[in-house]
Amino acid sequence: MEYIQETTYNKRSLHIDTFEVLSADEAALQETEKTNGHYTLKISPFEDTEKINQHGFYYADTLLEPVCKKKNFQPVFHEDIALTQTYQEEEILNIASYAFQGGRFHRDFHIPSPLADLRYRYWVGDLMEKNLIYALHYKGELAGFYGYEDNKVLLLGIKKEFQRSGLGKLFASYGCKMQFDMGYEQLYTSISASNAASLNLFYALGFRLTTALDVYHKLVGPAPKEV
Repeated sequence: MEYIQETTYNKRSLHIDTFEVLSADEAALQETEKTNGHYTLKISPFEDTEKINQHGFYYADTLLEPVCKKKNFQPVFHEDIALTQTYQEEEILNIASYAFQGGRFHRDFHIPSPLADLRYRYWVGDLMEKNLIYALHYKGELAGFYGYEDNKVLLLGIKKEFQRSGLGKLFASYGCKMQFDMGYEQLYTSISASNAASLNLFYALGFRLTTALDVYHKLVGPAPKEV
């Protein structure tokens, strides 16, 4: 199993075994035939897909990976915005349960949407345990949250009442500034190619595209079901 890594963080939400395939070599692809579960493979968009299609992999998403150097950062600020680690955990988890649509797990026809939502809820819960979630407040009211790790921007979740309000760029400005203030010279993020709004937001802050990865999934055995 040297070509395959178990992903326990996905297993707990999908309720089946889940794996990351570390290579598109034939030997690695053959390993995916031996064990039931859900597999993820990330490859360059320029890689030949004939072999992976023959082994049952199907396209799930393209991940774009913008980078922002500190000298190119173009934030916007507003006196009504506050970033804090004081929050009610359940309020943050509730936002995480619906705020992220259109990602690769939501687009996978084998995965029920509630399980894809649950995956984000668990992920945010893990980040809260590591103190890597900041609450975003607008005029004193919880309006969303910002998740990060080291110099990677992970999640920007906005409460329903504040979506499409134009606050996204403000919230991301405060979150990115907090990370730059930690001493990082550049920040990274990962955005689904289908999420044009998020891509435009980070582009406006000074992020620029560097690389991209195509993501393929494969299911062996029974599909995930809601419990």
